[in-house]
Amino acid sequence: MSHTEVKLKIPFGNKLLDAVCLVPNKNLTYGIILTHGASGDMNLPHLMSLASHLASHGFFCLRFTCKGLNIVHRIKAYKSVLNYLRTSGEYRLAGVFLGGRSMGSRAAASVMCHIEPDDADDFVRGLICISYPLHHPKQQHKLRDEDLFRIKEPVLFVSGSADEMCEKNLLEKVAQKMQAPNKIHWIEKANHSMAVKGRSTNDVFKEINTQILFWIQEITEMDKK
Repeated sequence: MSHTEVKLKIPFGNKLLDAVCLVPNKNLTYGIILTHGASGDMNLPHLMSLASHLASHGFFCLRFTCKGLNIVHRIKAYKSVLNYLRTSGEYRLAGVFLGGRSMGSRAAASVMCHIEPDDADDFVRGLICISYPLHHPKQQHKLRDEDLFRIKEPVLFVSGSADEMCEKNLLEKVAQKMQAPNKIHWIEKANHSMAVKGRSTNDVFKEINTQILFWIQEITEMDKK
């Protein structure tokens, strides 16, 4: 399915965030917001590849850049983007999924658990965490799990089985304790950057993109029933 690329400036305090939307050429239903990790920006090859895959299957996709290592700043920026889409007259979406890579997924998770109780319109449908940074390398005793336990909407984790910031058995334990329905897809032998020895980057992207699309489709199909 064809889609149109639209560049946006989203108000954030007295600044503007750079964003790019891929808008499918059909009636809009659901959207996905994506943002990058501690480094890079919205034009990371993987975010572009994922956005294009989702848009080609009919999902509106917005990716945005918010630089800096201050997680509070990143969370506030993410909230601004969510509010922009929630109140947009241009893009009337039935619901959105919040997504991000590494630190971006941490920001998205935090936004998920601070959604106001007056969000009874179910606008936010789920969370997609690519390489969620559960702990600093070699600091498995300090888990960043408190936000995950407060989320109620469905969560998909896509992580590398050799991710130095997300030990496999630790994420599995966290997932079991979560109240949200959740699924983990492990990319075999991938590290935090999703690099796998002996596999091309595009091959890994394809696996991740397929899993994310399938999961979103499962949830949005249930809405139709």
